[in-house]
Amino acid sequence: MTLAFMVQYLWLVPLGLVVGAYGTLIGAGGGFVLVPVLLLLYPDESPQLITTISLAVVFFNSLSGSLAYGRMGHIDYRSGLLFASTAVPGAVLGALTTSYLPRGLFDLIFALFMLISSVFLILRSGGRGKDGKRVSGRHISRRLVNTDGIEYVFSYNPVTGMVMSFFIGYISSLLGIGGGIVQVPTLIHLLNFPVPIATATSQFVLAIMSLTGTGVHAAAGVFVHGIRRTIALAIGVLLGAQFGAWLSRRLNEEWIIRSLAIALGFVGVRILLNAL
Repeated sequence: MTLAFMVQYLWLVPLGLVVGAYGTLIGAGGGFVLVPVLLLLYPDESPQLITTISLAVVFFNSLSGSLAYGRMGHIDYRSGLLFASTAVPGAVLGALTTSYLPRGLFDLIFALFMLISSVFLILRSGGRGKDGKRVSGRHISRRLVNTDGIEYVFSYNPVTGMVMSFFIGYISSLLGIGGGIVQVPTLIHLLNFPVPIATATSQFVLAIMSLTGTGVHAAAGVFVHGIRRTIALAIGVLLGAQFGAWLSRRLNEEWIIRSLAIALGFVGVRILLNAL
């Protein structure tokens, strides 16, 4: 059994390494990279199994990334728990919905979602709010100081954040992408989070969301068919996530957002052509 595992699944480890590094770098969990690869590698598998494997891998990625970002002092735990309180019900609903989607429709929805997200990021790149926005009575203010002594001060509307988190949780579990590709732009553009805090806090919320979605699929008995593939991918993402968090301190913030937009557009076109 050990030899069979190595032959059939060990090659997934380097894939997990790439998913973990890039997913953590941009705070997206890596599911948006992993799902299209799984769709292409396993054309006969059900959307429910694909999303189950991806969500489980996203959990390990987000957990490892959160530990790394936590050591840097970049996670806003208070805001993360607030957003997770509505993201979790959304994740449960999304996981339950996946079983009703036929494979062709799932591929089409996934591709269109990637393309829309890519266009949104391209249009909004360079246009994020600056620290020091005027604070209304409905906003809450946050102040974080990371381990390098850099101070981040920002404010946001908690109601907007919680409503968006429910939607993000639903999409996360429905498509198995983790939700970070929506969470990070939302935190930056709508809630005025600085990019380093947005990517790190997104990882923290994703860990909670993806664990919830995986649990729902596991309860339905789907996860048992993807355990070996998940283990191989998880080995890679646990290592890759640490490298991605380290790399995030050394890359330009705008480059991170633009690279996410480019990646989403490429993935969307590839899956759309495959679905049509």
